[in-house]
Amino acid sequence: MKARRGTALAMLPAAIVVACLPLRLHAQSSPFSGTLALNSQLVDRGLAITRSTPILQGAASWNSPGGWTLGAAAGVQARAPGRMAEALVQGARSWSLSDSWQMQANLLYYDYGSGARVRLYDRAEVGAHWIYRDVLTVGVSAIHAINGHHDKPMPAGDLTVHWPLPGGFSLTGGIGVAQYLLPPRGHYYDSRAFTYRYGDAGVAWTHGPWRLALDRIATDLSLPSGSRGPGAPRWVGSVSVGF
Repeated sequence: MKARRGTALAMLPAAIVVACLPLRLHAQSSPFSGTLALNSQLVDRGLAITRSTPILQGAASWNSPGGWTLGAAAGVQARAPGRMAEALVQGARSWSLSDSWQMQANLLYYDYGSGARVRLYDRAEVGAHWIYRDVLTVGVSAIHAINGHHDKPMPAGDLTVHWPLPGGFSLTGGIGVAQYLLPPRGHYYDSRAFTYRYGDAGVAWTHGPWRLALDRIATDLSLPSGSRGPGAPRWVGSVSVGF
């Protein structure tokens, strides 16, 4: 989730990014904004939540002049629109620390549908993010698995970069570390804290309310011998329009 100034749904890195749709604030008087997007796959912190199938997502937010944000988002499989893939709600508060730095604190709740496997990704998350000129974001989070067997909050950390280029293009990238919400096969939840690292690099093009993006994802799924972890996609693409 990239946390930036005016981000209504501070989601997960790069598609990360795609897993939960970030909203952009438009330079207008209305406190409401929204986004519609089509993504190639639902991805959360470098792990594939769904199979490689297009996901149609929508998000809306309300932003106050005092820095408060309330937002909600939902996604369905484009080939099975009656089947919810994910939903989330968020509350956030942003502060200006200086001319270059901002801080955002948020509380999010994720729901990934009714499947037995994906329900293990349902969670509540508290995060804090420090943003430098909408170019660099550093974030830390504490995660509580709703349907898991983790007794203590699980930490995660992310660093993301958004570097603008001429012609509406920009380079994007990020790295992060987190703990598996779904443990590797053959291991119990309390056997040990399995962590993994992930990253992405991509390019985006923005024209008016439209945005196209393509990200290459790398996920370190090093596990004990004989274990199997969640899948990791290689490429994720998206097209979105804001309003």
